[in-house]
Amino acid sequence: MTQIKFAAIGINHAHIYGQVDCLKRAGAEFVGFYAVEDDLAAAFGAKYPEAPRVSDPRVLLEDESIAIIVTAAIPGDRAEIALAAMRHGKDVLTDKPGMTTFAQLDEIKRVQKETGRIFSVLYSEHFEVPAAVEAGNLIAAGAIGEVVNTVGLGPHSLRLNNRPDWFFTRSRYGGILCDIASHQFEQFLFFANAMDGEVLSANVYNRNHPHRPGLQDVGDAHMRTERTTGYVRVDWFTPEGLPTWGDGRLTILGTEGFIELRKYVDIAGRPGENHLFLVDKQGTRHIDCSAVDLPFGRQFLDDVRNRTETAMPQERCFNAMKMALTAQAMGEQGTEWGQ
Repeated sequence: MTQIKFAAIGINHAHIYGQVDCLKRAGAEFVGFYAVEDDLAAAFGAKYPEAPRVSDPRVLLEDESIAIIVTAAIPGDRAEIALAAMRHGKDVLTDKPGMTTFAQLDEIKRVQKETGRIFSVLYSEHFEVPAAVEAGNLIAAGAIGEVVNTVGLGPHSLRLNNRPDWFFTRSRYGGILCDIASHQFEQFLFFANAMDGEVLSANVYNRNHPHRPGLQDVGDAHMRTERTTGYVRVDWFTPEGLPTWGDGRLTILGTEGFIELRKYVDIAGRPGENHLFLVDKQGTRHIDCSAVDLPFGRQFLDDVRNRTETAMPQERCFNAMKMALTAQAMGEQGTEWGQ
């Protein structure tokens, strides 16, 4: 198998464009998509005219020439799509979160093991951010010694007028730590060089949107592995004056230095994205990571061909979501969402 074909089922989140582009850059052929919503399908089809819209997802699931199904459906629906794809002999690349409940996670793990298919989540704040990829390269080369702590911040812009109703429904989006912070849990495990971790504490709140009672607008969590500790905070409080959707930041502390990433903006500083700051024994320096290669797509297609786990180990993929779901449940204890 050299030319790999893939299709999309569910395009509700704009991350679907990044998923499709990731696989196309790596050489895969996009051959079709299914979407319920006519307005989303019109814009999507205009972007990818080579991939016809089908009226029934079974057309794609039952096409034996299609090897991969990608999905960015409403989060609560992604597990069902992934399960159907794996049962039809296809590998899966889903948007985050990969699922919204422990029951869904358990069933996906069972079916993945039963079918031998790949279930992967494209954590775009890691795999599609050159600065995060370069941080991994530097750490693997010993730039800051052993990682002992990470602090991951994922602020987002709410833009209420552009959000569909499902975005404000807790059962549909999964909660703020399950949804947004799954990015940060995966990065914590990756930079800690660990397959699993323990959530120590978590909080979720609706601090400033009482008219949207299903929305959680801020959440945080502490976690640890055997040798690394971490903290994440995610929120919907990005001011409108910021020229991008969020000031995503990651600080990685090592035994011999530290790295700070300003992924999307260097506020009142250098223009552009993908700023990496390295502090070590020799001093301080800024690294422009905008031209860093993004290997995830090629690695994922190689995994599809060779049945390997180079893009992301299956165990880490599952456990990042397990930690996100655990933090979500912990944060909701004693709240209106935890009843």
